[in-house]
Parts: sequence; C-alpha cells; structure tokens
Amino acid sequence: MVPNQPITEISKSNLLNEILENESHDLLCTGFNEALVEALITVLEERDDPPTVHLLATTSVLRWVRDDFDLASGAADLVESGRLSLRAGEGTFENQLVIIEESVVSLVTTGENPVALPTDHEEFVGAANEKWNDRWNRAEEFSLRTPGRSRIEESLREEFGSAVETDFRAMLDAVGGTRSDENLDVVDICLLVAAKHELLLYDISNWGEEVGVASKATFSRGKNTLEEGGLIETEKVPIDVGRPRLRLLFGKDELQDADMDALPSVAQRLLSEAA
Repeated sequence: MVPNQPITEISKSNLLNEILENESHDLLCTGFNEALVEALITVLEERDDPPTVHLLATTSVLRWVRDDFDLASGAADLVESGRLSLRAGEGTFENQLVIIEESVVSLVTTGENPVALPTDHEEFVGAANEKWNDRWNRAEEFSLRTPGRSRIEESLREEFGSAVETDFRAMLDAVGGTRSDENLDVVDICLLVAAKHELLLYDISNWGEEVGVASKATFSRGKNTLEEGGLIETEKVPIDVGRPRLRLLFGKDELQDADMDALPSVAQRLLSEAA
C-alpha cells in the first residue's frame, strides 16, 4: 500500500519495496531512468506476490535493459509470468511516477537516492491516470528479445544436467552484467561452462539457438575468439555420418582450477593478456 508521507533516506530498491508493500492494484510506472528500472526489476524478482507493473519508459532506457543479458533475462521472466509489461513511450516524460488507481507517487532524485512524494488528491490523481493510461495505450510494446532466465536454467538442466545449470548460474551471477565490453557475454559463459564439462560445440550451440540465447553462428564466432585467446581447445569426435564434431576443453590449467565464482575474472584476464 502506498504510504501517505514522503519517503526519504533509503535506497531505490527499498523505496520501491515500500511502494509495493501490500499493494494489490496494478501499477503504472512512467519515465523511469536506468537505475530505477534496474531496481524495479530486482524488487519484482525478489517479491513472492508482487502486483502487476506496467512500465512505460523511453526506448533508450529499455534498450539499455536489453543490452545486459542478466538483467534482460530476469525481466523476461517477469514478463512471461505476467508480473511486468514493457512499452516504449515517445515524447517527453516530465516526471518519474508510480501511478495507482487512487494515488500517485512522484520520485524525485536530488542525490544518490530518490525521494518519494505521494499524493491522493482526487483531481490530480484522476488527471494523472487519464493522461498516462492514454500514453500507455498508444505506446508500442517493447520486446526484450531474450528468453527468461528460469526457462534458460531449466532447459540447461534438462539438456545437460544439474551441474551444468548450476555452473552457468554461478558464472552469470559472478559476471554481474554483460553490457560492458570488458565483461564476458552470455555466449562466452555458455562456452566456458561447456568446456568445463567437456560438451560438444554442436550440442551447446544447438541448445543456445533453440532456447533463444544466440544463433549457432554467434556461438561459432565466440568459440573462435576463446580459442584464439587460448582459453579453450577442441578435439574432434568422429560420428557415423558427416564431419567430426568438436568437443570443448579448457586450454588453461588456471581455468580448470578456478572456482566458478572466480572463473569469469580469470577468463577475462587471460583474454586481456592475449589481446
């Protein structure tokens, strides 16, 4: 339930938790910047029974979400479960608002943490609902082009076993974000996990394309990059018909010996040294 007093001196996530606490009505969030969207996705992921949130933001902000596989796959989970919907709004967003049927909360940022200023003034709330619901109805649905993270993990577990799924989850959590060129991307992570478990390139790339992580061609390019950097090696595995398939193996003892939460940083260092 939305509080009737200003909320100050707390983090973005805690502030959004306060707003969502015991709230059963749908929420319309408008004009959120990158940091608030990331906090919103995190809060919704952590809550057992959150309200349905409609997020209307600029195309650039939503593309920022899509560019980070970890964040986007978490958001995709929420979209697939019906807890979140995304639309890209055109024009100017004068404020960052959380709009509910009987109240509106303005989020004002003057420093690191925002301040929430709620109001239940009937005329103002009615006007805000009318304006922003109309903007929502006219806005284009935004596609994350990313499968939900729980679907990815379930598929990995079914296809390759729980150890592969666990290691993938540990590496993705350790990377903490795949937006930066300085970090491993999701294909790198899949290939390194496959090398740890000595899987075939054909199998992991076929799985990745089917579940929607990336195309087989992208997996092949990723394999070439990691191989050129000395991080992985391949060995040919004969098959009854056709060209031999390639088994992925670690190319460095440092990778084989590293814990999964440290493996991304070791791999990134090795790639930097090889560049």
